[in-house]
Amino acid sequence: MKFVLSTSFSTVAHLTQLAPVADSCGWHAMSFSDHVVNPERISNPYPYTEDGSRRWQPFTDWPDPWVTIGALAAITERLRFTNNIFVLPMRNPFLVAKAISTAAIISNNRVTPAFGVGWSEDEFGLLQQDFRSRGKRTDEMLEIMRLLWTGEMVEYHGEYYDFDRLEMNPAPSERIPLWIGGISKPAMRRAARLADGWVTDLQTSADIIESIEQIDSWRREYGRDHEPFEVMATPSDAWDIDGYRRLEDAGVTHILTMPWAFYHGETEDVQLKQDGIRRFADDVIAHFDGGS
Repeated sequence: MKFVLSTSFSTVAHLTQLAPVADSCGWHAMSFSDHVVNPERISNPYPYTEDGSRRWQPFTDWPDPWVTIGALAAITERLRFTNNIFVLPMRNPFLVAKAISTAAIISNNRVTPAFGVGWSEDEFGLLQQDFRSRGKRTDEMLEIMRLLWTGEMVEYHGEYYDFDRLEMNPAPSERIPLWIGGISKPAMRRAARLADGWVTDLQTSADIIESIEQIDSWRREYGRDHEPFEVMATPSDAWDIDGYRRLEDAGVTHILTMPWAFYHGETEDVQLKQDGIRRFADDVIAHFDGGS
């Protein structure tokens, strides 16, 4: 089991103080959430709460993930970087591919992008991307980025994206693994069909395990069950070694968590956050061979 530090809702100025601590004490990766803007009023409900309200307050920091990853890669040595989740179809595939490949090169291949299709129709409209076609466009975007990251002359002729031969460089020196997030059936099918891993939402262990079993079934259907596959989970009912081991036995490879909450609650004190990162590493990560 490996452990990933969640930075959701964190003050951006704290990140350069947290990443070196996580890098030095056994954390595997650091993860970043994604919104470009936060409308005062939303036209469609947030899908991950019972009442449709958002989990964060207005004026919460939402840094650009790839700018942040580039900066933090320069002050760390081992720590990897991922997302929970980056909204891929809200962007242009060429710009996303360029940002991620640059981050991969700067970090010496320490990035694992994790994509979702998004929920905020308002943000899609502001970024001039079609909301209704976001799932199908995501499928094409994944194929396009894989082509662009070869660094060779490539072309693509799809339903939504169409271009003649071109190249994008510099290209990453290693294959970039891709994860897909989301708990809908289309999202999990997409992970099974096209990705190297799946990212849960905040869910019970039972729900996570049931989803893994479903994804494994689809992977067999697609003839991909022989390929490595990772799962980054955020369990709502497992907070100790035994709970994490049960999830590990079921196929979870990474736990995404915010460690200072266990020791200090929802603090904005960066020193308490650093203390939580260290204490969780001693109390939990040290008990798992794959912790770092």
